[in-house]
Amino acid sequence: MVYVKKKKDSEEKSSEKSQGKKSSRNQVKNPLKIALTSKKNDKRKVRKDFFNKKSADSKARFNEDNSLKSSEREKKEGFRKNKREYRNENNQFRKDNDRHSHNSEGTIKRSFRNSDDETNKHPFRKERTPFERDNRNRNTKEGANRSQKPRKRNVTAESDILSEIIHLRRLEGRGSDRKPKILSLSWSEERGPIRLNKYIANAGISSRREADKLIEAGAVKVNGIVVTELGTKVMPTDEVRYEDKILQREKPVYILLNKPKDYITTTEDEKDRNHVMMLIEGACQERVYPVGRLDRNTTGLLLFTNDGEMAKKLTHPRYGVRKIYHVELDKNLSIEDFDKIVAGIELKDGLMKPDEVAFVGDSKKEIGITIHSGKNRIVRRLFEHLGYSIEKLDRVSYAGLTKKDLPRGHWRFLKKEEINILKMSI
Repeated sequence: MVYVKKKKDSEEKSSEKSQGKKSSRNQVKNPLKIALTSKKNDKRKVRKDFFNKKSADSKARFNEDNSLKSSEREKKEGFRKNKREYRNENNQFRKDNDRHSHNSEGTIKRSFRNSDDETNKHPFRKERTPFERDNRNRNTKEGANRSQKPRKRNVTAESDILSEIIHLRRLEGRGSDRKPKILSLSWSEERGPIRLNKYIANAGISSRREADKLIEAGAVKVNGIVVTELGTKVMPTDEVRYEDKILQREKPVYILLNKPKDYITTTEDEKDRNHVMMLIEGACQERVYPVGRLDRNTTGLLLFTNDGEMAKKLTHPRYGVRKIYHVELDKNLSIEDFDKIVAGIELKDGLMKPDEVAFVGDSKKEIGITIHSGKNRIVRRLFEHLGYSIEKLDRVSYAGLTKKDLPRGHWRFLKKEEINILKMSI
């Protein structure tokens, strides 16, 4: 009986506890649920506002904790600093007290460091030889030098010094180890001696042949002396004058033009016709001229430069500079004539054999032809010999250069990579 009663009592107590827990749980409600029940219309906005507020509260709490931590850290650092200073003062006081201590019973008599009396020196200290003293002083100096931070290099001052050295070397005719900035001239041409007629031609006064005539006429002075001998060489540091004007070697310029129709390839025209120099007027201060030529009705790439060596190599057939033309005929090209062109055709000025010939697309009127010959009107004369008339002739490639992103009638300067392509092609 007693056992049963206890069991009932325990059951009642456990039920009371569980009810108490449930009631306590029910009393503490979720704030998000409360907000949702109060505003049932827009639950998404309620959730968004609730979580934004929660994140803002957590950030504010975090900043407050950080500020408290930083203040505590500052207090600790100040306390450590004061403690360190106090310890250093005590140590210094002890040292001074030991150094200047008075004679008393049970104490050892100590002398001042600056005393000259040898009898008052420390009795237990061993006297060092002069050699040992020198070594000690040297070691202390080396240690002090090692403890110092390494000095930073003054790059600006060094660059100024180097540029001054290079300038002096160039004035003396010696070059530096740097690569030459002028890409079309070799090292010897840029810094070494150069023929006088070439110097005048590079200055934009005239061609080399005309420069030879000027030299023979005595119109050119070098360092104030009239020079009439052909083949004379001058240094970059020499002063060359023509008509009381000091000549300077120009920096090489390379301009690529996509030539339109109705423009002749010449620098001047007596009949006041349109010429290609009008299209690049104002492009540069240097005196440039066209490399090779295109007919009045021929369109496509045309190169301008003041680099005589480069122009000579590009136009000479020995170097085999490749040119690609897009030809459009008045009628279809027969297979027989196509084979004749591939095999080569004998013209008045010799055999003309193209490097490559191919049809462009499905049309038999459009042909792509690659040649390296620089003869006048060679492509037109080739097809006219077979009885065809060319309606359109366009040079699409010249020495590896293309007219990509270059509209008709526009020009642009060559990039360094393209100049390198030109050099590789010759």
